[in-house]
Formats: sequence, structure tokens, C-alpha cells
Amino acid sequence: MPGENLTRTEARRRAALLTVSGYDVALDLRSAVQPPPAEGPRTFRSTTTIRFTCAEEGATTFLDLVAPHVHSVTLNGESLRVEEVFDGSRVTLPRLRGAGAENAENTVTVDAQCAYSRTGEGLHHFLDPEDGEVYLYTQYEPADARRVFANFEQPDLKAPFDFTVTAPAGWTVLSNGAQEGEPQPLDDGAAVWRFARTRPISTYITAVVAGPYHYVADTYRRTFPDGTELVVPLGALCRKGLAPYFDADDIFTVTKQGLDFFHDHFDYPYPFGKYDQAFVPEYNIGAMENPGCVTFREEFVFRGKVTEASYEGRANVILHEMAHMWFGDLVTMEWWDDLWLKESFADFMGAFSLVEATRFTGGWITFANRRKSWAYRADQLPSTHPVTADIRDLEDAKLNFDGITYAKGASVLKQLVAYAGEDAFLEGARRYFKRHQWGNTRLEHLLAVLEETSGRDMAAWSKAWLQTAGVNTLTPQLTYDAAGRVTELAVLQEAPDSHPVLRPHRVAVGLYRRDPARGVLERYAHAETDVSGARTTVSELAGAERPDLVLVNDADLTYCKVRFDEVSLATLRGHLGEITDPLARALCWTALWNLTRDGLMPARDFLDLVLRFAGDETEIGVLQMLHGQAKLALDRYTAPQWRTEGRRLLSEGAVTRLRQAAPGSGHQLAWARFLAAVASGEQELRLLQGLLAGTARIDGLEVDQELRWTFLEPLAAEGIADETTLAAELARDDTASGKRHQVRCLAARPSAAVKAQAWASVVESDALSNALVEATISGFDQPAQAELTAPYAGRYFEVLESVWASRSIEIAMAIVRGLFPASQGDRATLDAADAWLAAHGDAAPALRRLVAESRDDLARALAAQRTDAAAGE
Repeated sequence: MPGENLTRTEARRRAALLTVSGYDVALDLRSAVQPPPAEGPRTFRSTTTIRFTCAEEGATTFLDLVAPHVHSVTLNGESLRVEEVFDGSRVTLPRLRGAGAENAENTVTVDAQCAYSRTGEGLHHFLDPEDGEVYLYTQYEPADARRVFANFEQPDLKAPFDFTVTAPAGWTVLSNGAQEGEPQPLDDGAAVWRFARTRPISTYITAVVAGPYHYVADTYRRTFPDGTELVVPLGALCRKGLAPYFDADDIFTVTKQGLDFFHDHFDYPYPFGKYDQAFVPEYNIGAMENPGCVTFREEFVFRGKVTEASYEGRANVILHEMAHMWFGDLVTMEWWDDLWLKESFADFMGAFSLVEATRFTGGWITFANRRKSWAYRADQLPSTHPVTADIRDLEDAKLNFDGITYAKGASVLKQLVAYAGEDAFLEGARRYFKRHQWGNTRLEHLLAVLEETSGRDMAAWSKAWLQTAGVNTLTPQLTYDAAGRVTELAVLQEAPDSHPVLRPHRVAVGLYRRDPARGVLERYAHAETDVSGARTTVSELAGAERPDLVLVNDADLTYCKVRFDEVSLATLRGHLGEITDPLARALCWTALWNLTRDGLMPARDFLDLVLRFAGDETEIGVLQMLHGQAKLALDRYTAPQWRTEGRRLLSEGAVTRLRQAAPGSGHQLAWARFLAAVASGEQELRLLQGLLAGTARIDGLEVDQELRWTFLEPLAAEGIADETTLAAELARDDTASGKRHQVRCLAARPSAAVKAQAWASVVESDALSNALVEATISGFDQPAQAELTAPYAGRYFEVLESVWASRSIEIAMAIVRGLFPASQGDRATLDAADAWLAAHGDAAPALRRLVAESRDDLARALAAQRTDAAAGE
């Protein structure tokens, strides 16, 4: 639709014109449980009244609304002709009253039929196959509230909201505000819920959750030094089918710890009354920070045994969203250019509060190893951008929820804390909240308070870290005297040619020495320094004894790629597992992975390190990250002719480590899942079959339903588990989760007919929900089935533009990313991507970005394969 992709220029013009004083939104959701119409989408009634003032008499502006039908539009008492003012995505509002008019306020009411979503955008409609119940929830970021009610869809036109919802009487219905009174019953078995008026918030964080959810309540209490008491009603909810697995007590524990932490550090009481957390089905993202009504993907309700890393990950997300109540909801960026003002801060504060306030005291290790790996990848793509990005329109905004905005931004803030000091950083946050509460900000607003509290030149820091792209590489350089002592240790800084910016880094440099008698590698010297320019001498370490390992960025203070001198690299090859400090060990693993991705270390060498040392890794999150990296290295970075051998080595190694792991431990579960990811030999596949059938047993390993599906996927991909077997498993687990697993396994089978059906169901039809599209793509793309998927490499490039034009952006992104023919792993695919990019310069910039990113990943993989092949020769 021509006006659906709102531009920054349009948003700025509208913001200069309008001030919005309030919304009344009434949604009638009774149709959710009625039979769908014979033709067209299932719809619901949405009636919105908006009050606003305009700076110019007689001006024209527009509302955003994506809806199949509009019944009426009334502006200032005048009925407008719908066919003249509504184009499918915008409602034109002409002849507005200006600020000087006798009655300066404008009032518009839009009565529309909006469509329920099956893509996770707008108001998502989910029919639970287990019990036939309907569950609804909204998800708007960055601009899908317009699929549910007419509005001014941009973050800087904040306003109070009054929500009224009509729904079946037995449902739980939630919104941002607290429920006002009891639901008022209607004669047809429905009821009407009214919710308290919100404080001024942006459209994208309004929310409605409705359905027969399982709801658990609790209360948070806080007494402040002045004697005032804050009481926050807490709620946690999930589908009824997940209730037996719902550990609300742990969720509430983390929630209370987080609220305590943020009250201790922000000096601004939680501002949104109650705090509900809804775990909802078929969610596209991890979670969303709707004030008072946070939504999460229901996979955070664990149906089977998971490792402690999964609980840590959930706690981190809970705290990330909670940080948004201040960074993003109370104070909101003006436009998506400054998305980092909420996401980078939430990512950093999530990790900070996780370590300081919960049982997950190793959170910075996970951050260093997992989150920053996401950032390093994103920052080396052709689409890399500064943390403060140039967001021209909503399609740009959608793609910038990426590793730069989240993980690099958070890493940069960690560097800022080292640069400015923790106290100055937190005092800056406190002033920022009080100065800009309920308003909108830009980069300079935050820098101003940080400059006040730290006394540092934030403009120079910002230019280096927030307004330039790319990642620096830091490498140690050492010289020694005749006695073997360090005469000079320098840190060399490099930048890529594409982004030749050398930055100021606050780093720690650690010297490690091996004790052969004890079999440990420990730090014996450590110095913090400011690195700037191409070469910086660390004078504090002169005179130190010769180290076996030099770790630049010890303690992970800055954001950079770390390289090693030759002695250090040789030490790691032989003794990586002996490093006693888990953070230092995680940093070394990350550095070695970056060497592999950069084609500087053969992928088979990285796999050898995983086989030799991962079994002794104490940090379960790091172990699971290594498993994922090993699988990627095998599938993409090893020489194709060695891949069968590599799979055999990993498969056999996984079995060995599985049998050696402590019975019932998280490490045992992680190795079981890794075995399923790499199993190839007859013996390993037979073990998986035996574990499923109960004829094989590994002491302590409980093969629950989730692990059963994990084992079935490789068996399906090998042609061992057929359609009948998978149907029988679905009968055993006839749930929404079971259906997703079955769909993925069905698409994984090694058959040309299966691949054709999977392709058609995703590309040529929009019947599948977002969750089943994701499952089908995952099963379709099996690296070992490149011959079967080869016919779709050319077709992929042929359908790109039609997919982008005809599908919602969420589904289109999933198809463009997920079906890129990376498994072909050849020069022909790279050439095809280059040819498409060259011939489609006028394609949507967001589409070109996605193709260019996948093309870059493939080029990197081919370079790594050449390095690996040379090592084999």
C-alpha cells in the first residue's frame, strides 16, 4: 500500500503540526470465537476517538490505519466520505482547526473493521489445537498498532489512552492500565472491560491480551526512605495448556529482584501501576516492553528439562523488558534513529541487573560470549551502521532491531561505564528520567546529562563510539630482554578499510602463566589503560615475567576483536581448558571463533579445540554457544570434501562427552542436544533411535517430550523417521508445540516431493501462521541436503520481489533470510546474489539489505572454506 511505509520526513512534519491529548479505543473481540467468514479475513470492530490540536489553521494531515474496511470517519462533527479519505493504510484529515481557532481542539472518530493476524503483527489470533480455545495478543513494534486501531503511528506523538474491550465473559482481558471495576456482562455471553487511563505513551507500546489464559497473581512492595510505600500488583499468565509447566514463582522472584534493583539505582518509582507478564503463542520476538503488560514468547515456559542457561536467558529478558519501563516507555526516542536510546540501554541494564540482583552472577560471561558474538557478526556485514542509525522509514526501522542496536550498543555502554565511572553513569540516568519524564529525546539529551555527571567530553566519545560503524581489532606486541622479562608490551589497534576509525578503548591487559604441576593457566599480572591510536604502550607491564598468554581486553571492558601473539595462540591450542577464570576462558573462545569466521584459523582447528576442551567447560551457556558455533563451522566453514570426516568426528565426540557428563546435569543435556545436531554415523543414529524407543539408556538422561522431538529431527532428515512415525509422535504430543516440531521434522525429510511441498507452503501460500512458516523453513534447509534444495536456488531470486510486495514484512523477512540458498555453498550462488543485486537497484532498500547480508555471509563462508582446504593440503 502506497502510504504504509511512513518516512521520517512525514513523521517530523506531522509531529511539528500536532499535539495529541488523548485516545479512546474500543475493541469488540467477540468475533474471535465465531466461525471464520467464507471469504476474506476474520475481522473485529475497532472504534477510535482521538483528540488533538493543530499548529496550522486549515492544515491537512493523516491517520494511520491498515484495515480491510472502514465504516465511517467523523472529523469535528462532520462525516467524511470514506472512499475519499481512506486508501487502505491512511485516513486523510482535511481542514483542521488551528491553534488560533475559537475551539482549537480537533476530534476524529474512526469506526473500522480490522483484521486479526496470523503473522504475529497487530492483533494475533491463535486457535489452540489442544483444547480448541482462542488466545489473542497484540504486538506492534515498530508500527503495527495501526492494524488494530486508527492512530498517529510514530513514537513522538505520545498521549494517554483509554481502552475498552468487549470479549467472551469467561476470558482474562488485560491492557496497559489496571482493570476498572468488574467486567460488565452483556446478554450474549460477552462482557465489557474498561481500563484505567494510561500516562502519555507511544502507540507502539499499547497492548491488549485476551483469552482464557491461566493467570497467577502476586504483589511487589517497596518502602522508600521518606516512608512512602509503593505497591505493584504482579501478574503472570500463559495458555491453559502450558499451566502444568508454568513456574510463576521463579518469574516473580526475578521480577521482584529487578524492581528492587531499578528502584535502588534509578531513584524513580516504577511509574505504570500494575505489572503483568504474558507468555503468548506464536510470538515473533523474545519479548515486548508494553508498560504494565509485557508480552513474552511462550517458549520461555519450559515444557521439558532445560539447562540453567535457559533460566538465565529468561531472567535476562525479564530484566531487559523491565529496564524499558524507564528507558523507552517513560522516556522515548523521537524517531527510530535513536532506537539505541531504549534497546542498547535495556540490553546493558538487563545484564547489569542480572549479575547484581539475581542468582545468575555469571551473566557478564554470557554477555561476552553470546551477545557480543551477535554484535561482531552484525558489525562486519555490509549493512553495518552506527549505533545511532540513519532510519529513513519504517522498513529501515524494522531491520535495525539488530546486533548493532542491541548488543554492540550495550557493549558500548559497558565501555562508557568504564570510561565515565559507574556512579556518573547512573546519576546521569537518574537526571535523564526526571528531566524528560513522559517526553521524547534524541542523542544530545542523554549526552548532556552524562557530560554533567562525568565531567568527560561526551561529544568526542559519542562521535567515536555511537556515530561510526565497524569493529576495531586489538593485538598485543611484546619484546623481551635476555632474562625473558617483558621490555615493552604494546597494543596495536586496527580498523577495517571500510570503516577506518580508531577509537579510544579503556582496556585491561592480562598476563597468564601456566603451572604444569597443577595443570592450570592463571593470571599473574594485570593493568588497565586507555588505548588510543594505532599503537599504545602499556608501561605498567614492563618488567613482568614472560607470559604464556596475553589477553587484551581482559575483563571485557571494551568492544573489540582480540587477536593473539604466536606464543599465546600456541598456548591456547594446547591448554585452553586450563584457564581458571571462566570470563577469560570465554573471551578466548570468542576470539578463536572470530579468527575462524575471518578465515585466519582453519575451521577444522576450531572443531578440534571444541572436541578437546569443550567437555571441561564449566559455564553451561558458553558450552551451548560452542556447540552452535561448531555446527555452523562444520556446515559452512569447513572444506566440503572434509565435511563428512568432520561430522564423524563431532558425532563420535558428542557421544563420548555425553557418556562422560555427570548424570542428570545440564552438561549432559547439552551434549545430548549437540549429538542430535551432528549425528551422522550408523552407530550414533541407532543410539538416538534406542533412546527414543527406551531400548538404550544413558544414566541420568531423561528423554522428555521436547528431547524426543530433538532426536526425531535428525532421524527424519536421514529418512529413518517417516511420516507415520511423526504422526504417531504428534498424537503423543497433540499440542501447539508438538505441531511446530512435527512440521519442522516433516520438512526435513530427504525427498524432492517433501521439499517441493515445503517450498510451496511457504512461498506460494499464506495459509501458514508465522510459527509454522518458521518451522517449515527450518526443516527445509538441511545443510546435508544441498542436492535436494539446489533446484530452489534460482527460484529464490525469481520470487524475492513478489514475496516482499505481497507478504507482511515479518513473513517476508523470514522467507528472504531463511530460504537464501546458503547450503549450496558455491561460487554460482554468490554470483547469482551479485547478479540480483546489480539488476535490482530499485528494489526496496530493506529487501536489498537482507539479500546483501546473506550474500556476505556466503562470501565469508567460501573464504573460510579456502583456508580450511589449504590446512588439509
